[in-house]
Amino acid sequence: MSYELIALLMFASMMLMLLTGQRVFGAIGFVATIFALMLWGTGGSEMPFTAAFKLFNWYPLLTLPLFIYMGYMLSESGIASDLYHAFHVWFGPLRGGLAIGTIGLMVVISAMNGLSVAGMAIGASIALPEMLRRGYDKIMITGVVQAGSSLGILVPPSVVLVLYGMIARQPVGQLWLAGVFPGLMLAGLFMLYIVIRCWLQPELGPPLAEEERQIPLKEKLKLLRAGILPFLIFFFMTGLFLMGITSLVESSAVGAASATIAALAKRRLTRHVLEETLRKSLGISCMFMWVILAALAFGAVFDGLGAVKAIESLFIERWGLSPWGVLIMMQLSYLLMGTFLDDTAMLVIVAPLYVPLVISLGFDPIWYGVLYTITCQIAYMTPPFGYNLFLMRAMAPPEISLLDIYRSIVPFVMVMCFGLALVMIFPQIALWLPNLYYGK
Repeated sequence: MSYELIALLMFASMMLMLLTGQRVFGAIGFVATIFALMLWGTGGSEMPFTAAFKLFNWYPLLTLPLFIYMGYMLSESGIASDLYHAFHVWFGPLRGGLAIGTIGLMVVISAMNGLSVAGMAIGASIALPEMLRRGYDKIMITGVVQAGSSLGILVPPSVVLVLYGMIARQPVGQLWLAGVFPGLMLAGLFMLYIVIRCWLQPELGPPLAEEERQIPLKEKLKLLRAGILPFLIFFFMTGLFLMGITSLVESSAVGAASATIAALAKRRLTRHVLEETLRKSLGISCMFMWVILAALAFGAVFDGLGAVKAIESLFIERWGLSPWGVLIMMQLSYLLMGTFLDDTAMLVIVAPLYVPLVISLGFDPIWYGVLYTITCQIAYMTPPFGYNLFLMRAMAPPEISLLDIYRSIVPFVMVMCFGLALVMIFPQIALWLPNLYYGK
């Protein structure tokens, strides 16, 4: 049996295991173990073992639990709720203003968290009930929360970009800066869509009642103080790193400590808040680690078969695809896998195969990291099994059905596809800021 056929069989076996409903790390790790033993006997265990310990010896891995802790501390302590109240008052008088404010809230949460799950939880528990109570269209605002929360994996300090940097061996600072303008661009496109939609159909997003708008300017300005703490946390965490004062690990520690101090300053650092934050942080961090370990084992065996060269030969020599054709094929494969895998699983399964191919084709791996992340955002919201769709179903009020959730994401997926096309056509949207900062 040829190595190409073995690689194809290995990949197909992994997909079959995933479809059985097994945990991602169990399915991937099981296939890697079986094929390693079949191909190289007991000596095959050295390949995944070496790959795993290379990761464990990589010091920046410490950033993962610290960033996750920071996000959950801000969420559990209610600092995000204060921020939404400020957005509510300032944007409420506009048509669709609360939906626009929700997108603004999601951008800020993304800048403090780095995960889409926390943004989804905050949006579904705080913003969604408030907009429903104000008479907003349930389908539109369900899409708003899902699209806004997806920004968490693109806007720095994105945990997904940190993981991409780990696996692709690319500088995290450049990846973070590369995600800034695409993330803000997508947020702006979402807001523009809401404005146009509510201008054409005012009943979808009615403004606040007249009596609720009668808030003195002095009171409105006081509410802006809710944004001071998030800004300071973002500055101390990301700003110090980009200025070269702290390393990546030190930056994540500063972020975690700043979030804890902020909760303490607000007198909200209770035993319950600390326990919930630690419990959720530990659960998410362990989940990430198991998936990464299993995928590294899979990647080590897969790469040992020469799969990277085989894929390159298949795309370019046999199929005759151009470099851009290969890139589009890779993006389509992410969309397909995103219907039943989360971003971490997708990244650790195919990035060790795709990133060397991207570099060999002459594309910038920093730019490709942004493309991958945007594609993950789209895949998260693509039926029938998009990750965000089921998260929203679990968190949404009973009056929002699964069909409503499916219908809600259609316009936002179209907007995101448009944003992805812009970044592909104009790479400088992603590369201008890191090139400027690092003097390239």
